[in-house]
Amino acid sequence: MIEVNAPVTMSDVARAAGVSTATVSRVVNGHYGVSARTIAQVRSAIEQLGYESSLVASSLRRSRTNVLGLVAHSFPSYTAEVLKGVMKALSRSGFDLIIYANSDLYGSYLEGWEQRHVTRLSGTLTDGCIVVTPFGEVQSRTPVVAIDPVRGSTTPSVTADNLAGATTAVKHLLDLGHRRIGFIAGRSSLAAAWSREEGYRAALADAGIPVDPTLIGEGDFNPESAAPLARALLRRTDPPTAIFAASDGMALKVLEVATELGFSVPADLSVVGFDNIPESALTEPGLTTVDQSMYQLGYEAARMLKSLVTDEWEGGRQIVVPTSLVVRGSTAPPKSTAGP
Repeated sequence: MIEVNAPVTMSDVARAAGVSTATVSRVVNGHYGVSARTIAQVRSAIEQLGYESSLVASSLRRSRTNVLGLVAHSFPSYTAEVLKGVMKALSRSGFDLIIYANSDLYGSYLEGWEQRHVTRLSGTLTDGCIVVTPFGEVQSRTPVVAIDPVRGSTTPSVTADNLAGATTAVKHLLDLGHRRIGFIAGRSSLAAAWSREEGYRAALADAGIPVDPTLIGEGDFNPESAAPLARALLRRTDPPTAIFAASDGMALKVLEVATELGFSVPADLSVVGFDNIPESALTEPGLTTVDQSMYQLGYEAARMLKSLVTDEWEGGRQIVVPTSLVVRGSTAPPKSTAGP
């Protein structure tokens, strides 16, 4: 064994392996472009030298890092609330958390972003990852749990009862007397978006009201996508008396557009969202919304991932979190049915 006075550094490992320090860094961080033979040399040097000053180097020897990853495209209120639940579930668990996110809040979505991030994290940096609202199915050599997975996903996942939540939201508007209800949908690749539209359609069908496809706008959960859709609905000669948006971010944008166009909420227009982000209670009027307990989504995802990593998970491949309607000031009967 090579004799080295502590502490052992990455440079020591590089000299022992006969490679550059940059190559050692690439190996311990799981980057591409290093041959299998070189990886074996570096790992052998790590083992011989007892290099444990790095969490990653230590993980190469133990096969576990006791670190989990959370991958998100951005950090709007939804993801921030999810993170609170994740942190609670990991409290005193012996697991730490690495967060990997793009720097823009609602920037352009780059195909495959989540796969690239998970690949960077899995195996050497983390024992598994939580992916928030992915754009596609994610492959990994370590466990992955998706929050709001894509349609048809086989990845273990946590989601809200989106169908029941959306049905309840539209039924609330119907019970108030609304019959022309617009809908602004979410990103079509997500199972949650499809379930929320299905709930919208189901509630109308149960009330015997045909679905008017011209009252449905295709958004993508980005609040800015809702602005032109809301304008198109409200500038009609026969505008809807209520709009249900598939996310609070889009619903808040509907409130802005309604004010811009001279509509009073809820006197002229009722608005309902979905998520119950903190901002929904702070607007004037407060936003009626569906609470999907984003905190609970994060908590359950972390609980599932921990158990998958330790081979202790005994549940199914999906956890469904209940939803509830939170009624605030943005909904009221339409003028035609309102009292004096």
